[in-house]
Amino acid sequence: MRACGVIVVLTALLCASASRAETLNLLIWEDYVDQDLIDRWTEKTGVSIRQINFDSDDARDEILADPGRNIDLVIVDEGGAKLFGHKGIIEKLSDVNVPALQDYAPEWRKACADYGLPYFWGTVGILYRSDVVTQPPASWQDMMRPAPALRKHIAMFDDQSEIFVPPLMLLGASVNADDTETLKAAFGLLKAQAPFVLTYDYVITSIQDPALAGDIYLALGYSGDQHVLNKKAGKAGLWRYSVPKEGTLSWLDCFSVTAGSPRKQQALAFLNFIGSPEAAAANALALNMPTASGPALRLLPDTMRADPEIYPPTETMEKNQHPRELSVRSIEARRRIINTLANFQ
Repeated sequence: MRACGVIVVLTALLCASASRAETLNLLIWEDYVDQDLIDRWTEKTGVSIRQINFDSDDARDEILADPGRNIDLVIVDEGGAKLFGHKGIIEKLSDVNVPALQDYAPEWRKACADYGLPYFWGTVGILYRSDVVTQPPASWQDMMRPAPALRKHIAMFDDQSEIFVPPLMLLGASVNADDTETLKAAFGLLKAQAPFVLTYDYVITSIQDPALAGDIYLALGYSGDQHVLNKKAGKAGLWRYSVPKEGTLSWLDCFSVTAGSPRKQQALAFLNFIGSPEAAAANALALNMPTASGPALRLLPDTMRADPEIYPPTETMEKNQHPRELSVRSIEARRRIINTLANFQ
C-alpha cells in the first residue's frame, strides 16, 4: 500500500511537472494582451504562453497556414474568423467549451461566427505626433493630400483592406469596393500621396526601426495604437488618435483556438480565462482598449468609458462601415496596386 502511495504521488508530481512545462503558442499583434494577465494564468495553471507577433493580416495568414509553427491560439478579425472557421482551421466555440461566451452580446458573437471570443473592437484612423502635428487631423484629406511639411513623414499600412480606407472614404465609396473604376480612382489618390510616404510598414513595426522612428509624424493605424506608440516612446500623450469626419472602417478582433492544436483543452481554458469579466476588464484597462464583454465594461472606470479615443461617440460610429469578405478579383487588384506604390515614392 505504501509503495502504491509513492507511485501515486510520483505520478501526480510528474503530471504537475508536465503541466508546468506546457506551452501554448499564441499568434497575436504586438502588445495586444496584458502581460500581467498572462503571468497570472501561468502562475495559476503552470501553462506558459509564447507570443508570436505578426504585423499584418497577410503575415498572420502565412504563419497560420504553416503547420510547423504549431499555433494553439490566434487573433483574427471577424472576416477571418468566418473564413478560417469554415475551412476547419479554427475551432467552433460555444458556451459549453468556453463558458465565458455567455457574457458577450449575440451581435458580437455572431460577428465572430461562433469561431472566436469577441476580443477588442475599434476603428481605423490617423495617428499623429502631437508635438509636431499640433492641429488634430480632421479629414482623410490631411493624410491623402498632406501639407508640404509632411513629405516623407507619413507611415501607411500596406494591408489590402486598411490602406484603401482613406482613399475610398474620400471618394464616398464602400471600403469593400471591388469594381475596377473605383479601385482605379483610389489608386490615383494613393499614387499622388506616395511621395509623402516614408514607409508602407505598419507603424508599430516602423517605430522600432531607429532609421525611421524619428521621422514618422503621421500614420495610418488602429484605435489603441497610440498607447503602444507612447509606451515605446516613453512619453505619455505624445501620440494621439483621430477618426476623420468622413467616417472609417470599424473592426472587431476575435480570439480563437486552432482546430489542430495538440493542447486544445488548455487553449480553451485560457480563452475562458481571458474572456472572464475580471480578466477582460483588466486587459482593457491595461491596454486602453474597448472590451466587447458587457460585464467587463461595467467594471471599467467612468473616465475610460467616456474617453472618445477609446469609445467613439455615436455620431462617429454611425458614419463607419464594416468589412466584408473581399472577392478574389478585388484582392488581386488591390495587391497589384500596393505592389506598385513604392515606385512613386
